[in-house]
Amino acid sequence: MNSVELISSFAEFAREKNIDKPSMIAVLEDVFRTMIRKKFGSDENFNVIINPESGDLEMWRTREIVDDNSEDIWDFDKIPLSEAKLIEPDFEIGEEVAELIKLEDFGRRVVQTARQTLIQKIKDIEKESLYDKYKDLVGELVSSEVYQILGRELILLDSEDNELILPKTEMIPKDRFKKGETIKAIIHKVEMANGTPRIILSRISPVFLERLFEQEIPEIYDGTITIRKIVREPGERAKVAVESYDDRIDPVGACVGMKGSRIHGIVRELQNENIDVINFTDNLELLVARTLSPAKLNSMTIDKERKRISVFLNSDQVSMAIGRGGQNIKLAGKLVGYEIDVFRDVPKDELDEEDVELNEFSDDIDAWILGELHKIGLDTAKQVLALSKEELERRTELEEETIEDILSILRAEFE
Repeated sequence: MNSVELISSFAEFAREKNIDKPSMIAVLEDVFRTMIRKKFGSDENFNVIINPESGDLEMWRTREIVDDNSEDIWDFDKIPLSEAKLIEPDFEIGEEVAELIKLEDFGRRVVQTARQTLIQKIKDIEKESLYDKYKDLVGELVSSEVYQILGRELILLDSEDNELILPKTEMIPKDRFKKGETIKAIIHKVEMANGTPRIILSRISPVFLERLFEQEIPEIYDGTITIRKIVREPGERAKVAVESYDDRIDPVGACVGMKGSRIHGIVRELQNENIDVINFTDNLELLVARTLSPAKLNSMTIDKERKRISVFLNSDQVSMAIGRGGQNIKLAGKLVGYEIDVFRDVPKDELDEEDVELNEFSDDIDAWILGELHKIGLDTAKQVLALSKEELERRTELEEETIEDILSILRAEFE
């Protein structure tokens, strides 16, 4: 393989991989200089000239002529007079010899190795540029096509056929995709694994929901309305706190749109995730009330040191505030940054004189377990006993064995 064939084939490969001309020349020169160092010991006195367009390559070796008996004849940049005269009979001591070194002089095996090295270096540059490109896009929304469906992840292709990865753990539980389908997700993180970039996508990140809002709602995109915080149970429920910098604009109305027209597309993309849009305020009590709406609160107490809020509601409002499986109250707590405990306000005429406050059982039941029961609005023994074991297991974080122990202790009180 001569220099024209080598450089032309490499240049074509580099252009296919979108490698720019300066990078291409730098790689070529680096490989040829490596070849020179291996053969001649140094490349300091070599000038390498490359034209990737025409495939031309020139490698010039420059040495100073010294006397045959000089101590310098073994230096890399010196040449004995007798050897110089074989190149040009008129040469004299002190002159410089510029000698053209041909690619063929290195031998076939070295040239083949150089070709493989060139291809590998371009692949390495391609990987590095892909890593750099996507590293700067973390948090951005992308659309890509499903290429392969594996057990733990989906392999997707972007518009330039780069591989992106959507792990099952970063998918909404209801997500079901087919090969060839286009998926929206955000760039979650970019990491190098054994020299190969892994571009990880996510559909469960709050940032994904934020980008969808920016895409669908012009006022958010242009900054008139800002998103203060997003909390999610992916595929189930989300709460989005928004604020307007223009008093004439209702931020919640602008996000929802006429008859929900603006938010419908987002809800469909999130597999019918229930999205509550809340008007943000610095007034913590008002924010809590808005976050738990439509449940109506009677009162609340705020413990800023312990970061806990106790809210008191009528019995018919408790389940609404807590939500299915405690989802609503959990998200509300995350949004405001406090643990929220729910308590029933029972009118005096409805009080059961035989009932016992749960706190009375603190010697037999751990405080954290009582806290779990308080979270779902249970304040007395009879309120707990009114629910089945299955219902308690569904609505709390308690295990079946723990619930059985609680029910046994509470029943014993009334036997």
